[in-house]
Amino acid sequence: MTYDVIIIGAGSMGMATGYFLAKTGKNVLMIDSFNPPHEEGSHHGETRIIRFAYGEGASYVPFVKRAGELWKELEVQTNEQLFLQTGVINVGEATHSFIKNVVSSAKLYDLPIEQYTATEAKEKWPGLSLPDNFLTCFEPTAGVLRVEACVAAYKQLALSAGATLHTNEKVQSIEAGNIVRVQTTKGQYEAKQLIVTAGAWATELLQTMDVSIPVTPMRKTFAWFEADESLYAEQQFPAYCFELEGSSYYGFPSIDGAGLKIGRHDGGDIVNPNEPLRPFDEQDAIDLQNFITQFMPNHGDLKFGKTCKYSMTPDEDFIIDFLPGHHNILVAAGFSGHGFKFSSAVGEVLADLALHGESKQDLSLFKLSRFA
Repeated sequence: MTYDVIIIGAGSMGMATGYFLAKTGKNVLMIDSFNPPHEEGSHHGETRIIRFAYGEGASYVPFVKRAGELWKELEVQTNEQLFLQTGVINVGEATHSFIKNVVSSAKLYDLPIEQYTATEAKEKWPGLSLPDNFLTCFEPTAGVLRVEACVAAYKQLALSAGATLHTNEKVQSIEAGNIVRVQTTKGQYEAKQLIVTAGAWATELLQTMDVSIPVTPMRKTFAWFEADESLYAEQQFPAYCFELEGSSYYGFPSIDGAGLKIGRHDGGDIVNPNEPLRPFDEQDAIDLQNFITQFMPNHGDLKFGKTCKYSMTPDEDFIIDFLPGHHNILVAAGFSGHGFKFSSAVGEVLADLALHGESKQDLSLFKLSRFA
């Protein structure tokens, strides 16, 4: 049997893509090495931030605004609460490029944003402790996505629309051509088009075609701490991004009483995605403990920590493009730890590219040719 489209990797990006293609009547096969949503990719850990005044650059704003619209549509379609409007604070020195980008992108796109001095921020959120020279940019319309629920929602819609999903089936090789052949541990499949959304495994998969992309899997850590709910519950406290001198952290209020969640965005160790990640250890705990003690001193004990994988590009911008020389193979990879919020819109974009060869979104930032 020849499919219209095969999607390798049915996590956040792949599952959304499967839905957007299947609902147009395309015969879609999604293949995943695990059973999504799962803990092997970049979409576990309960929550991800969605923010619109974008510190990584204003060119991302139209894309993330579309993603926000699609998440709201998904909530209506599935009758699930996927988005929590906690608001998000971006915190750091006013001269930091990330903070400057937040301010300028909000101004450029007329996004609601409130700026607070350190003193004003501590009055508004008594759980915060900040140096006097820090600026806090609060985005009230931003918030938190429930990640596993988001993936499960697109899974439900994709299957309802007629997509086929093969789980616990590892892809071994790809053979390009007018008809693409995908060899897995369980069989061979053919399709007119192929989309690779395989996260940390994208690089090694494309190497079976002698194609190289600059995506590096990295080990990252995050943890939950006991919290004073009167200060840090989701009704009182926002999600947050801190840009410090030489490091960056992000985190979440105590959602459903889970405690304060915090992760480190920069740094990390290069890993082989086929080997188990080194478990969360004492050094990981010390790093996160030092941060939270400095900036949210009313926290309690460490509850537990986890690890996850980022898939990093050299410039930390995404890859969304046709493979050079292959008119029927698309790759979306290298989401560099800030991609989940976009996955609804990435699914729509990949479907448009597969169906029409173009997208309404400006994808020039994400072209593979920038690495040539």
